[in-house]
Amino acid sequence: MNEKPIPPRPGRGALAARMAEILRVDHAGELGAVSIYRGQRAVFAQAQGRERISDQLAEMEGHEAEHLARFDRLLTERNIRPTAMTPLWRIAGFALGAGTALLGEKAAHACTEAVESVIEQHYAGQVEELAEREPELAAELAKFRDEELAHRDLAVDEGAREAPGYTLLSAVIRTGCKAAIKISEKI
Repeated sequence: MNEKPIPPRPGRGALAARMAEILRVDHAGELGAVSIYRGQRAVFAQAQGRERISDQLAEMEGHEAEHLARFDRLLTERNIRPTAMTPLWRIAGFALGAGTALLGEKAAHACTEAVESVIEQHYAGQVEELAEREPELAAELAKFRDEELAHRDLAVDEGAREAPGYTLLSAVIRTGCKAAIKISEKI
């Protein structure tokens, strides 16, 4: 399902309001992703023989941390507040990461696949929406999208779709991500 970009709203301040929504939700998403990977790594770091997945998760967390740092700067530069849901998203992300890791490596990868699939679609819509009016930001988002796709592809290669209860697990995570996106844009 490809989400259509939201057309600019008419009236004074409409473009600025839409940009605030975009940057606020992207910041929230990257914060959530960092928290998910931290939760997964917290579990796998305690288990012997899980160095390989811990290293993979650390690398992906590093990409997400770079994205988060960029959105931190953009929010500051443009005087946009982050979502009021930040504390909840940090806790929920860590819990989701730890919970899926406790279900095993394949479930952790299923989590990554589900989250990154939603985020990839989300970024694709934003890139299309911003291509003409904010081409530099659109290019940055396209780069971030490519990194998210690489995370998703790695998760699939590592057996995400073989996780116990994959269909349900993936559907619940995708639905949660989509809800978090809508909430973070506004609150």
